Amino acid sequence: MSGDGRAALVTGAASGIGAAIATRLADDGWQVLSVDLHGEVGFHADLTTRAGNRDAVRAALERFGRLDAVIPNAGFQHVSPIEEFPEDRWDAIIAVLLTSPFLLARYAWPHLRASGAGRFVAIASVHGLVASPYKAAYVSAKHGVLGLVKTLALEGQIADQAKAHDMLEDRVLEEVVLAPHAVKRLIEPEEVAATVAFLLGPEGRAFTGAPVVMDQGWTAR
Repeated sequence: MSGDGRAALVTGAASGIGAAIATRLADDGWQVLSVDLHGEVGFHADLTTRAGNRDAVRAALERFGRLDAVIPNAGFQHVSPIEEFPEDRWDAIIAVLLTSPFLLARYAWPHLRASGAGRFVAIASVHGLVASPYKAAYVSAKHGVLGLVKTLALEGQIADQAKAHDMLEDRVLEEVVLAPHAVKRLIEPEEVAATVAFLLGPEGRAFTGAPVVMDQGWTAR
């Protein structure tokens, strides 16, 4: 298989999953910029900073002249009860596992769009779907990055949907992307307040760690 000259940026690529992804893409003919804070990689960047993420995207573009895929993989773990969880570790984990993918998407998006077949593949975890005790930051970040990818997937469809439906992009957002609401009205603040009061009262004791969805029928489809 050949990458046909396509270019990818992979973070957390000094070892483990990131290194394996970078190696596989290179074997498949991709041009790959491996990014990490340490180790033998093509580009060193502090992904806890805006500048680090911006510079990583810029380095890939300067090196390859294009960017067809971004694979945010960098991450680390910290295990601690919530009342003892160090605030600086929370900040660092959220920065690398959630804010960095957002920044990479933000800076790379025009170039992924220009690619014509751009891909953004965030490496999450089973913790993007379920929780484990003592991993508040990691679980929160992984749940968040799945939400980010869902959002990017919808944004990436707008131009194609506009072409397919022969309509302007602003109409696609209103009439196609946001169409799934079964009930066409906004939820009133008082309704949310009533639900919160219910959950806080004795009748709400059966609800533990589960979502209570007020979505006007959206998830019923």
